[in-house]
Amino acid sequence: MSTYWTAQRFLSTWTMTNYLKTERRVDTYIPARENMTVYQDAVKLATASGKWHKHPNPKRKDQEIQLVTDLGPLWESGEPEKDVPINACVVHDKKTDKYFVFMTTDTGRTARQIINTYEPRPEIEEDFRQMKDFWKLEDFKSTKYNYITYHIVMTLVGYLYFQIYKNLDEGKKYAGKSLPVVVKNYKETRPKSVIIYVGQYFGIFPFLEFLQLYAECTLEVRRLLDPILAKV
Repeated sequence: MSTYWTAQRFLSTWTMTNYLKTERRVDTYIPARENMTVYQDAVKLATASGKWHKHPNPKRKDQEIQLVTDLGPLWESGEPEKDVPINACVVHDKKTDKYFVFMTTDTGRTARQIINTYEPRPEIEEDFRQMKDFWKLEDFKSTKYNYITYHIVMTLVGYLYFQIYKNLDEGKKYAGKSLPVVVKNYKETRPKSVIIYVGQYFGIFPFLEFLQLYAECTLEVRRLLDPILAKV
């Protein structure tokens, strides 16, 4: 059952990749598994050629990369006549003598460009996990397209500002921490403000200035403002 499920998943991957390239004009970057023909042949071609280059990431000093082209015929899809051309970046870890193969349908890319495009994947996946778990990206309140679009856009904008905040001097202490941790440890240090609005008009006042205005108001106006003060 496990082998059958894995084979079916591979076939669906090829089908989706072919569809994205031919119908949507979207290129994909995916890793190849060791038990795949395309992986095995890509490694053989790379080792036979021996044209290795330094890995662009300085943290991976023990790794070297090489471009292998024209791997399309090695796809294992159910409709080989529809398979699109693919190239791959083969990565060799000299320390462990292990190989990794990263494929792409963007055949104009170099090995360096392929690996640089693929490397941010873990960070992207973690960002997406946080937006689903902590930012409620999928917690839609309506089935209307424009509401869903607005919800997604505003969630992404909020997450972007959150990342910017963590890059500021004030937010550097929260670097690497998720939203719940930041909210739990965040302490307001700025003076509070009060927003008053009537119809289409509004005003923002520092709390001290608001108190001064409040003291100068008539009793009738102060009674209208009391509910606001009760919430501060």
